[in-house]
Amino acid sequence: MKRTLLTLALAAALPAYAVQPNSPWDQVLESAQGQTVYFNAWGGSDRINQYLDWVGEQVLAEYGVQLEHVKIGDIAEIVTQIESAKAVGKDEGGNVDLMWINGENFANLKQGELLFGDFANHLPSAQWVADKPSIAYDFSVPVEGLEAPWGGAQLVFFHDSEQLPNPPRSAQALLAHVENGGRFAYPAPPAFHGTTFIKQILSEVTDSPESLLMPVQGADFDAVTAPLWAYLDQLHPMLRGQGQVWPASGEETRQLLDDGEIDIAISFNPNEASAAVREGQLADTVRTYVFEGGTVGNTHFVSIPYNAQAKAGAMVVANFLMSPIAQARKADPTYWGDPTVLDLAKLDAADKTRFEQIDLGKWALPIEDLAHTRSEPHASWTAALEAAWAKRYAQ
Repeated sequence: MKRTLLTLALAAALPAYAVQPNSPWDQVLESAQGQTVYFNAWGGSDRINQYLDWVGEQVLAEYGVQLEHVKIGDIAEIVTQIESAKAVGKDEGGNVDLMWINGENFANLKQGELLFGDFANHLPSAQWVADKPSIAYDFSVPVEGLEAPWGGAQLVFFHDSEQLPNPPRSAQALLAHVENGGRFAYPAPPAFHGTTFIKQILSEVTDSPESLLMPVQGADFDAVTAPLWAYLDQLHPMLRGQGQVWPASGEETRQLLDDGEIDIAISFNPNEASAAVREGQLADTVRTYVFEGGTVGNTHFVSIPYNAQAKAGAMVVANFLMSPIAQARKADPTYWGDPTVLDLAKLDAADKTRFEQIDLGKWALPIEDLAHTRSEPHASWTAALEAAWAKRYAQ
């Protein structure tokens, strides 16, 4: 039901119900009316920004919640801000209500007890979420309802099927490809796609893959990663830029592919090529693929800081983001193309139809390949790998 301006004004004038993570949903909805939710999320994609504009229109019309997208470049800066607030005792009235996080940022917030609590398991939309390890664990750290799943992701590669009909489908095949004149480049860590690429290579070449699922502090880092550095020492001199100049992002590798400067681009969205072709950013002959042994995949989430001002409104937005209507629109490459976190078998016929009508196109990753995933290393490996990479290769 749409709220009138008078209703919103009256709601704003009343004292807000002090919601808890497990509060009854009708009380959450009542308390959320008239709240403004400051959603701190990456702002580097016009497609994502437009999607969030649509989300804002929906939650305002249906729930009386005003959504403000605070566009940021690196969520780690927001984590530091929340840690600083805790250090000075600012335990209420925080200026971050909802944030887009996963991985080491989630691990740091959980360890510091800086999150609202087990709210995600109590949202009505949780009933449709898929039962998957990558949703129950975030970079091998138990989620325990502290964040709500928002979308799936998997390392994928693009190639022009006319220029490169048979792309390399393993780390060793990629090395052989560049040794034989193939053109490739990856972003320098800590750029997200670059860090994910070296995790992928490490997972394939290390002699101790089981160590990657445990905290890095308990592993023999040098022994586990030695094959990675040996691989990269061979690869880098043959890259575009000879290991001296690096793409800034996965999006830049996509542009380099379109410009004919490299043969293979990187993404963490299995449907990005489909969206890019439709927008004229890639040729119609581009196709998406993964390595035969699988590629690193994970889930990205939204969460609520412990000191958020609009906790009720944040819960309402998080619940809407997981709803079938919002997930179906997000999965459509016309709007974003981000894989859903829902189990379609749990949906009713009308909601299943929403997903069945999505046209991913011939450019996207075949649906059967989405199952070919490798687990993310434990969150603690990210900073260690990035620091070791920088020590060896950064200029």
